[in-house]
Formats: sequence, structure tokens, C-alpha cells
Amino acid sequence: MTTFPKRIALLGSTGSIGRQTLDVVRRFPEQFRVVAMAARSNVDLLAQQVQEFQPDLVTCYADSPEVEASARRLLPRALLGEQGLLAVATHADADILVAATSGLVGLMPTLAAIGAGKTIALANKETLVMAGHLVTQAAQRVGVSIYPIDSEHSAIWQCLRGEEQKNIHRLLLTASGGPFRKTPLEDLKTVTVKQALAHPTWSMGPKITIDSATLMNKALEVIESHWLFGVPYEKMEVVVHPESVIHSMVEFVDGSIKMQASLPSMHLPIMNALGYPDRLASAETDFIRELRWPDVAALHFEELELSRFPCFRLAVEAGKRGGTYPCALVGADEEAVELFLTGKIGYLEIAQLIEAVLERHQSIEQPDVAATLEACAWARRTVRELWKKRIQVQS
Repeated sequence: MTTFPKRIALLGSTGSIGRQTLDVVRRFPEQFRVVAMAARSNVDLLAQQVQEFQPDLVTCYADSPEVEASARRLLPRALLGEQGLLAVATHADADILVAATSGLVGLMPTLAAIGAGKTIALANKETLVMAGHLVTQAAQRVGVSIYPIDSEHSAIWQCLRGEEQKNIHRLLLTASGGPFRKTPLEDLKTVTVKQALAHPTWSMGPKITIDSATLMNKALEVIESHWLFGVPYEKMEVVVHPESVIHSMVEFVDGSIKMQASLPSMHLPIMNALGYPDRLASAETDFIRELRWPDVAALHFEELELSRFPCFRLAVEAGKRGGTYPCALVGADEEAVELFLTGKIGYLEIAQLIEAVLERHQSIEQPDVAATLEACAWARRTVRELWKKRIQVQS
């Protein structure tokens, strides 16, 4: 039996996962209380959240002087800068840290929270992709649990409950296929930012939406699964499932398959992670829709077309190679996607730049935190250098 209320420290409160986490807290006020929260640049929304949830500690890790000035005006008691993230992550009263930031900024607070004995509800992909060996070793050393906040990983986690590791034959992660699943390959050359941001199933932030279009996001999930569930890469497979009703599956050695199904909603994996081992009654919410099978009518599954998604191939190869290759992958992808979102490169150039960076990378085996962060920073610099050279050649 779970002891409620659970006290939550929330990193990334104004982002998509952060806002949906607060939806859950709002609907279950007797089960959860937010004791600390942090956000980056949306100071107006952060101030509203602070007013509503009254956390003991607030941090704004401002990314510009303008944001910092706004934070000082609207949140005079808030801590500023990345040191504040560590304070939120290790807050003495917190039972569980919801790591809902995007990018590198989530790594150090997550490690700090593990060191402080906090349960981790993890939505930050880069943390495990870049430093899976560091995070899992630290968690095992102090006996901390890591619960996934992600539809695919939550599905696998639920399917594996009560099962023994030796009985796993393979993990089957589902992918919607994104907006370009059927687009003629020739037409991908002229894909616009607007088209790439029009995901057919999920509503997410711009970075993860582009990663979903290129299937980089799905490959990162494969790498995460390797660390979360201790399953080798050769026992994982991705299958395209456009309806996004089956969120992932586990096939066992006897040939039986477990799958978790629900209508697309990130609230459900959030509820699962926060409430575990209990399940929260979805009838008490207005954001979980009932799955009526006659309305679904038919589900479709397709083989992943690797030629259409070069980012997927590059990312899985980086995961298998290990060392600092995944770190370079994350840095290159972040910078390349930013260049695409700002109209500086074309859609297909995202994969081209990532591949060029990985070809140049000199990997370090078993990197520490400093080497992990430096490999990512090097990759970002290299993408910018390669892009500038292309601009010079074209001019």
C-alpha cells in the first residue's frame, strides 16, 4: 500500500510533461503535493503555477538577461541559475523527482537526486541516452528506483511486472511513423518546418516533434530501453503502428506477447509513475478517454523502412557502439534540429550533419560526467562548424 500524499519535486514545470504532471496533481490533491519546481524561460506561466501550487522552493534557470530580470520581478524568492536545479532535485521533503526537462540540463540534477535517495520519474531522454551507465550504476548503488514517463517505456514497464528477466525474448516498441511515413522519398527534400511539426498523433514540444518525424526519438527510446530494462539491442525491435493505441509489447520465450493499450495520452504514463504501485482511478480525471474497441475498428502494423529514417539507423548504431558516441549523437541532433527549426538547413540535412559528426568522433569508453558533457558540447560545435563551411561553399 502506497503512503500518500507523495511529495513531488518537478523539473521543467512549464514544459509539456511538466504541465501534464501538474494536471495530475490538480486532479489528485490528496495523493500529491508539489514541494519544489523549476522552469527555464516561461516566467509568466511559472509564476501562475507557483501561485496555484505553493511550492516551498522555486527555481528559474534563466537562459537570458531578459528572462532573469522577469524572474526577479515576478518571483523575487526564486533561486536563479542551474544551481537551483540541484536544490530542487535534492529538496529534503521530496519523495520523488519528476525529471521533465529536455536536453543536457537534466543530467546533473537527476544524478544529484539519486545521490539524495529520491525516486526518479524520468521523462528526460538525454539522461539515459548519454549517461545510462552512470545513472543506472548510481541508482543500483543506493537502491533508487527509476520509473519511466514515456508511453512506450511505461508500456514495457507495465508488461514486465511480475515477469522474470530470463523469460524475455524481445521488446517490441511501437512507432507512429510520424508525418512522413508515406511521403515519397523525393519529396522529403522539400519538407518544411510546418510540415515536420504536424505530428499525426501526439502534441509535443518542437524539438521532440522533429525527432519524432525523423524517428530519432524512437531510436533514443531503444537506447533508453537498453538501460531501463537491461535488454541487449539484438532483443529489441521497432514496429510502425500508425494508430498509437498499442504503446509497446513484450514477447516472452514461450511465444506469448503482452501489450499495453490506451488512447494516446501522456497523462497515463505520468499517473502510472507517480502512483506506482497503486493505479489512480481514471474516472476521476477529464484527460483520460475510455478506449472503446468498436470505435477503433482496426489496428495496423508495418515494418520500419530504414531508408526513410536515416536518423534512426545512426542513433541505434551509436547506442551499440557505446562510449561517448551516444553523447555526440545527442549534441549533434540538438544542434542540427535547431538549425532546421530556424530555417538554416533542410530536413534531410539533419541526418547528414549527424552522420558527419559521428564519423569524426573519437570515442571515450566508460566516460565520466565531464567527458559525457564535453563530447556533447564538441558535437554541437562541430555541427555549427560544418554548417558554416557549407554556407561558405554555397556562397
